[in-house]
Amino acid sequence: MEKNRESEPGRRERASGPRNGPTRGPACILPRIGEARRPVHFEAMTQRLSSGTVALLVAAPLLWAGNAVVGRLVHPLISPVALNFIRWALAFVVLLPLAHGVLRRGSPLWPHWRRYAMLGLLGIGCYNALQYMALQTSTPLNVTLVGSGLPVWMLAIGALCFGARVTRAQATGALLSIAGVLVVLSRGEWTQLLALRLVPGDLYMVLATISWAFYSWLLSRTTEPAGLRGDWAAFLMAQMVFGLAWSGAFAAGEWTLGHAHATWGWPLVAALAFIALGPALLAYRCWGVGVQRAGPAVASFFINLTPLFAAVLSALVLGETPHLYHGAAFALIVAGIVVSSRRG
Repeated sequence: MEKNRESEPGRRERASGPRNGPTRGPACILPRIGEARRPVHFEAMTQRLSSGTVALLVAAPLLWAGNAVVGRLVHPLISPVALNFIRWALAFVVLLPLAHGVLRRGSPLWPHWRRYAMLGLLGIGCYNALQYMALQTSTPLNVTLVGSGLPVWMLAIGALCFGARVTRAQATGALLSIAGVLVVLSRGEWTQLLALRLVPGDLYMVLATISWAFYSWLLSRTTEPAGLRGDWAAFLMAQMVFGLAWSGAFAAGEWTLGHAHATWGWPLVAALAFIALGPALLAYRCWGVGVQRAGPAVASFFINLTPLFAAVLSALVLGETPHLYHGAAFALIVAGIVVSSRRG
């Protein structure tokens, strides 16, 4: 579903990667065969959040909620995979003057190209393309609420693939957030869960959420030189180079299958400008720094604010009024954030 981070000192450096130099950490999703997997302790990722970190982790969901609303608005004008490709192509052009050096032959990017190819695939090539596909059949509020299952995927993937230990507070917070999602899917009536039928958009969003969970965990690890990791524009450009290649390949497949289309005009141009500058660049910058400061497990709960912002924006822009059960779901989601950020 763009990360540029600075990690914190001490034990957090050992969990999330150093600010001033690389440490040994997984460069891929699973450890190499025969290599011991060192457990990751979450104590360093559950420290009390500062106001600056909270602001960063709130700004990203706000922009991503806007992305969902705009994606829904323009879905009759452009096919979803083409939208994702053009979005990142524009973001690439905007970022190029700030980070063109990372593309040079002697750049520290190229010795680590496999890591960045994976980050580009998960965070740029897959996540947003799947989200735009989901918005073809689902509303922004439903899409963002299905995506609120991220904490469970984050904790499960961290435990299974990265040897991370899950605290009681994080498990409780995840359950509260999932309860909020179920409230929405059941429309406030638990008996409807037995007859629940997901639309294709819901399934696409589940896949997008899993992709983003892997992306966030890979993002929290570092093996590249500090000069690349410490420059947010270069770090994002390193991912974008490969992500743009992935999204271009997917767009070509969409065109080959005859599903690509675009109706050009000022509405589409304005939408592309917003999603390229806001959700694609600024939001990923905020999210990247926030993940490094708070840790991927705690930061994942803030993504669950996206449905709240999506509900407000949908009401203002699309005329889709939230219901009382949406309010109950938001309360559970926020409670999950509060509980998960506690020690213990």
